[in-house]
Amino acid sequence: MREGAITGASDRIQVVLSGRGGHTSRPHLTEDLTYALGSLVTQLPAVLSRRFDPRAGASMVWGQIRSGNAANVIPATGELSGTLRMLDAAAWHSAEHLVRGLIADIIEPFGVSADVTYVRGVPPVVNDFAATELLRRAVTDAVGPSGVASTSQSLGGEDFAWYVEAVPGAMGRLGTRTPDGPTYDLHQGNLRIDERAISVGAKVLATAAVTS
Repeated sequence: MREGAITGASDRIQVVLSGRGGHTSRPHLTEDLTYALGSLVTQLPAVLSRRFDPRAGASMVWGQIRSGNAANVIPATGELSGTLRMLDAAAWHSAEHLVRGLIADIIEPFGVSADVTYVRGVPPVVNDFAATELLRRAVTDAVGPSGVASTSQSLGGEDFAWYVEAVPGAMGRLGTRTPDGPTYDLHQGNLRIDERAISVGAKVLATAAVTS
């Protein structure tokens, strides 16, 4: 359980660079698009770390890079995809304008063009105090006081945020690790959950609905 923000904001960014390709023996006759891609990969996260307030907890991470088909050919197009996440909702609202401007500034010396697709994702989930207390009591009634634990805010995005922007609400995290067993992370191939957690979660939600 956590009062206030429990998740982060998350946006998706795709950048397609275009320029004159050519032979690697004559990079001066091209825009050396691969070099421009590499600069964007490293410089955008670096510059963002100095343009956002550090307390915003911004994290720009690329998950996909695609360009070229041969070792001796400079390609004419290349693509980057990644996510920008942050803890602060106020910073999230200004993120797109800042990112688009920085991308233009970073690639300008290379003479390439950029087609930027910026998909606004979700804001942070901000738990309402009263709703959090209601859920806390439901956990205590359903599984006992030892079932309640505090948790920190994460950079994971969650579309439940749109609900709590419209009406007061609260989200909790359901532990799925077998007691005293190993901890697994989401989005990894070795993920294992203790399915007994499903009945615990159902019991907690039912208790919250009955006692609210």
